[in-house]
Order: sequence, then structure tokens, then C-alpha cells
Amino acid sequence: MAVKVLVVDDSGFFRRRVSEILSADPTIQVVGTATNGKEAIDQALSLKPDVITMDYEMPMMDGITAVRHIMQRCPTPVLMFSSLTHEGARVTLDALDAGAVDYLPKNFEDISRNPEKVKQLLCEKVHTISRSNRRFSAYSSPAPAAAPAPSASHAPASSFAASAPARTPVPSRAAAPAATHSPAPKRKPYKLVAIGTSTGGPVALQRVLTQLPANFPAPIVLIQHMPAAFTKAFAERLDKLCKINVKEAEDGDVLRPGLALLAPGGKQMMVDGRGTVKILPGDERLNYKPCVDITFGSAAKSYGDKVLSVVLTGMGADGREGARLLKQGGSTVWAQDEASCVIYGMPMAIVKANLADAVYSLDEIGKHLVEACV
Repeated sequence: MAVKVLVVDDSGFFRRRVSEILSADPTIQVVGTATNGKEAIDQALSLKPDVITMDYEMPMMDGITAVRHIMQRCPTPVLMFSSLTHEGARVTLDALDAGAVDYLPKNFEDISRNPEKVKQLLCEKVHTISRSNRRFSAYSSPAPAAAPAPSASHAPASSFAASAPARTPVPSRAAAPAATHSPAPKRKPYKLVAIGTSTGGPVALQRVLTQLPANFPAPIVLIQHMPAAFTKAFAERLDKLCKINVKEAEDGDVLRPGLALLAPGGKQMMVDGRGTVKILPGDERLNYKPCVDITFGSAAKSYGDKVLSVVLTGMGADGREGARLLKQGGSTVWAQDEASCVIYGMPMAIVKANLADAVYSLDEIGKHLVEACV
């Protein structure tokens, strides 16, 4: 059965072009279009699409507001289109917090210059998020409040998640898979916590890291598949929401307790035994920049059995081979459970390879990190 898509954009050109690209795939059916957020809500309710592509800047009602209403009234996986700017990153992160599953750069030049590449990427994203768990109430419920809201001086359009209205839990259209419950972790003097994630990761990391106290005893490194223009804004967002400090990693940064370093987009992050971070150019031979496997692998080499690694929601299998190296060195590997993942790809790869020491739900992971690290 074809994936039914609703295309929402106030630009007639972009609306037509996206519709043409999607309609060229016989497994995708464009069931409708909308020119603003209000129309999007009405069309979502009447057409019941499997996926919605959503622009942000539109008349009458912007994309983020529309996403919030859709998640409350008819939960549907949403793919946001975003500009690759710092402000575009902030807006996209707000959209993800409101309930969108994933995003794509809105670049008219790419559509003209690389139509086949754009077609492949867009269709792959639509198929992937159509199978996501975004409709499940287990994931759509609000994250626990763990930090003060940012200053009210931020404009609503680019404000951080804490300043947005709390999301109301929504009824699920399907029963979520049963969660896997592992016993509580054993305490250990870990020298490093390493967390890797992809699709669904921005919200997942926020939910995990806001549970950590300011005096969290271990350094943290974060690897999130994300464009270069987004990681600085994402680190700033987390830093405002969390009790621990969060920053985009720079070459030469020193690991220290209570500090989380986010791998910069488009590059690779490694750690050494002296507690220093190395930032390397992104290798074009690698699919992911940053790559979880590379950071995990360097941690395995530098810290032996003193690493606690966590693989959260995301497509593909990045992190599996790095986790294998960590396990061989005696370190600990956790995976997020299927029920709380937006995309159960990366954690599933860990579980299927028998590398997971524990499988926890998203809301358990932060609590267990506090319990495990001494």
C-alpha cells in the first residue's frame, strides 16, 4: 500500500516540486496539499495522511503551531523543511520538540542541481518516518521538566522547548511494542559516558540530559547525526535546558565531569587517554559526519572498561561496530527500547548483535545514568 503524503508549503513552486518528486515514486501517493498551517490541520483531519511534509514560515499559522495542533488532534509523522542557518536550526529544533519526526534542508539550488539525489533522499525520509513510532502516546507525552525555562526575551518563533506550551499526551492509533525491562545498573567509576543517536535524537537527548544533576560525576560526549549548521544551536539549546553544561566540541577541549561535548556536524570527534577531544575533518568515505562508531572506537581504545555507552533512537546501524569494540574492552553498552524509539534502527542493531548489557526506555536512561556513575 502506498504511503499517503500531505504536502504543506506556502510556496506554489515548492509545493508543486515536492509533490512531483514524491508522486514519481509508485509507492508514495500525494493525497493533498495545503498553503498554511490552518489548512494543514484541516487536511490532516480529513485526509488522514501517513506523513506530512511541513514548511515553517507560512501565513495565518506557522509550521510549529500546526505541528502542535496535529499532534494533539491526529498524531501524524511530520517531516519539516528547514533552512541551513543558525536561526533555521533553532526553529527546526522547536519543530522537533513540538512533535515533528525529522527534517530536510529546504534548498532550491539542490533541487535544480541534484534532482535525483534530492528525490532519493526525500522519498527515503518519507518511507522511514511513515514507519516511525511518532503516533505512539508513549513517545508523544511531554518530557519531564528538569530545568528552568529560558528567558522570556526569546521570540516565540525561535524559543527553546521549555518556553513552549507543554504537549498534551495524545491517544495512540496503534499499541506500542512492549518495553524490554533490564535490571537497575551496577555502580561503577566510569571515566566517560558516550551517547550516540540519529533520527529522534534531539528530543531523546533532551529528555535524558535534563535528568542529570549539575554535579554528574562523569564527562559526557554526544554524537548526533546533524548538519554542521545545526550542532551549535542544538548545544546552546541543551545548555539552557540542562543542569549540566553542554557545548559544541572544539579541538583540544578537555573532558570533565558535568560537561557534555556535542560532536560538531560535518566532522568527526575522537577522545584520547589524556581526556582531550580531537575534532577531525569529515571523511567523505563515511556516511555519517559525525559518526558514532568513530567516537565509540576511540573511547574503547583510550578508556578500556571505563566507558558507559548508550545508543538511542535512529536509522541504520551506526554505533554497532564501535559498541563491539567497547564490549571487547569490557565497557558497558545500553540500548533504548523499541517502544520509546522514534526509529528503532540503531538500538535494534545493538540488540540483535547481542551487544546490549541493558535495554531501557527513554525515560529510564537518565535516571539509570545517575545511579550507575560514581
